[in-house]
Amino acid sequence: MIRKRVLVSGLVQGVFFRDTCRRVAGQQGVAGWVRNLPDGRVEAVFEGNADGVERLVNWARRGPSRATVTAVEVHEEPVEGLAYFEIR
Repeated sequence: MIRKRVLVSGLVQGVFFRDTCRRVAGQQGVAGWVRNLPDGRVEAVFEGNADGVERLVNWARRGPSRATVTAVEVHEEPVEGLAYFEIR
């Protein structure tokens, strides 16, 4: 199990980023959460097996089709044992 926090910049709000992220996380069996930040970025935490988390991080670098991702910061964090994925 690993956990990564990502901060995604660009045109990432109002383009179904959070909902698509939730669906992709479910497909990969990854727990965590995603939320919009006041500065226009999206913040997400992905927690699960290494392959699933890396797939989510790679997905965040592109986002959904209507998004334009310009930068992604990735930070490793201690695992908390989250059980599901939610939109905050």
